[in-house]
Amino acid sequence: MDVGLAVPQYGRFAALSSVLRVAREAESMGFAGLWAGDRLLTPLRPKDRYPGGDGRVPEAHRVFLDPFAVLSVAASATSSIRLGTSALNACWYPPAVLARSLTTIDHLSGGRLDVGLGLGWSSDEYAAAGVPWRDRASRYDATIDALEAIWRDDPVSFEHELWTIVPSHIEPKPARRPPLYLGGFAEPALRRIGRRADGWLTASLPIPMLSAMWRTVRETAERAGRDPGALRMVLRANPEITDRGRPPRSGTVAQICGYLATAAEAGVHSVIIDLQHTATSDEHLLELAAQFRAHLSADSAAS
Repeated sequence: MDVGLAVPQYGRFAALSSVLRVAREAESMGFAGLWAGDRLLTPLRPKDRYPGGDGRVPEAHRVFLDPFAVLSVAASATSSIRLGTSALNACWYPPAVLARSLTTIDHLSGGRLDVGLGLGWSSDEYAAAGVPWRDRASRYDATIDALEAIWRDDPVSFEHELWTIVPSHIEPKPARRPPLYLGGFAEPALRRIGRRADGWLTASLPIPMLSAMWRTVRETAERAGRDPGALRMVLRANPEITDRGRPPRSGTVAQICGYLATAAEAGVHSVIIDLQHTATSDEHLLELAAQFRAHLSADSAAS
């Protein structure tokens, strides 16, 4: 199982010094990837519940750096670690603009980009981005269609009721088509992943639930004539490190790693460790990261 780390981006870690230090040291420690998320605002009276914890938006999310900028800084500070998005809210961006931002990171990093997209959960953020909440699933599919065309074709031509790309050169192209991971937990989202993605971005769910959802992804891929064995499951863990926790949401490093080892047995190929909710400083984050790296490396060697 590959082990990645969430790049410093929000709360007390929303600082250039944190991005640079953690990116460099994560690469030195042997982490497989650095991953950035996508938040736009924190409503005072949100219309929708945050999909985790007690349903409230974490206090740390009040300060949140742009994912494209953060990954560009991380690219400049590293040479081999992969750079991923977990996950961009795809519908907020016109596809041609989204493709340019992503391809720029891929180009400047020497082809190290992994693209993770999601639908998002906040209708307040959609309103602020000027994007309709209604029919977002169809907009999402059309965005993916347009991205694929931009990355694949030259000249590019794309016609949709939402956007028109007249026959054009759109360059540079990615070094290779970036791996495309999609998030989601509802059955339509899981079936979309099976039909058209390279893998699934998931979270720390109970193992039986994780396995059942993954089975839906794989069965859909097989029915679509795709190789289910080629798909990857990428799990993002946002644990609180404490001696009095309940894994997988909270617990000691050893307890969280125990859950992740079981998740690997259930099919998880990669894990993203986000320590920004629990670490108190760059030094603390890196200490915890080293502990996770050591535990998970030992578990892999034992298996």
